[in-house]
Amino acid sequence: MTSTARLVLADAGEAADLAAFLVRLLRFDRAAAVRLQALGRPAARDAAGAAAGAGEPAAAVVEDGAADQGRGGVLAVFGRLPLGGSGAIAVRTARLGSLDTPVDRTVSAGRLLEDVDEDAGVVTLPAPVTGPAWAGLLPPRTGWRLIAEPPAFEVVPELMAGVREFKERSEAVPEHHRTRAVLDALADEIWSRPLSVLPELPLRAVHASYVIGFLKPAAPLTVHRAGGWLRLSAPAGSIAVRTAAAPGAGLGLSPLRG
Repeated sequence: MTSTARLVLADAGEAADLAAFLVRLLRFDRAAAVRLQALGRPAARDAAGAAAGAGEPAAAVVEDGAADQGRGGVLAVFGRLPLGGSGAIAVRTARLGSLDTPVDRTVSAGRLLEDVDEDAGVVTLPAPVTGPAWAGLLPPRTGWRLIAEPPAFEVVPELMAGVREFKERSEAVPEHHRTRAVLDALADEIWSRPLSVLPELPLRAVHASYVIGFLKPAAPLTVHRAGGWLRLSAPAGSIAVRTAAAPGAGLGLSPLRG
């Protein structure tokens, strides 16, 4: 537990981006919880250096070099997108203007959104809540290996085809049979398919990146693997999906770039 009551972000833009992320997340789950982790600059820089020394880019730990850009460090917000019966973990980071004590707690996403002061660039931390199971099984902090850099223009058409298919097939289900279980099964069928340009990556990761606002038509994309985890990263944030059980997966601190 940390005694830190509030976090000062680097600027108002960081606060606005964080609020937009939470708004999108709450559209999928009004009772969503998020796990917060904040590191001061020295710790974040050391983590990034350790990652780079292991042969992976520093961005695997600190998004867009945020630890070096912001003197206060970095805040990472982890949220789960319930896409079908399975899900994906979305990660959004924000640069901090100052940080006295590291933070690691799970809170209500709705309460956190209420406590984001966009004008002042300040986030007041809500009281912690009992975290859902996924919050204790986040991606590993290190060991990420770059496996692909798929062009967005090759990914987006396949994604939109899946969106159209889900819409058409769900609308074709008689209303009295259109239950959550039926829709989740249909979503799982479509989003579990392998991406054509990178069969290792399920279409679910691309869909999650799109609906949370990370995937843009011209955005550079990278895909990393660590054990049984895959991470699809764009400049605005990352999506992590667990593809298989892996020894030690989810143990210890999690990456600041999901």
